[in-house]
Amino acid sequence: MAGGAKSEPTDQNNGNTGRGGGGYETTARGINDQGNRWDSRDYGPGTNDSYHYSNRDGSYYYSNPDKSTYYNNGDGYARYTAPGGSTHHNSGKGWKS
Repeated sequence: MAGGAKSEPTDQNNGNTGRGGGGYETTARGINDQGNRWDSRDYGPGTNDSYHYSNRDGSYYYSNPDKSTYYNNGDGYARYTAPGGSTHHNSGKGWKS
């Protein structure tokens, strides 16, 4: 890279940049009893546990290190819950609290 900058390490499992670039390391993954894929993610020291579900029905769910959550049903509806607990919904017409 130009200027002697080092490239960020890449986690071979998920293709995201290493923690220094705001990415994560996948620490475990699997398929649960319902057939949904999941992985747990480590964003580095001092962060909360986080995980991601990718469900058979096309929906997905993130639990983030800042304690926010994001759910998308795969069919036009999404819900975001902020770290403080306020919830926002989007059904394709913009976010609403």
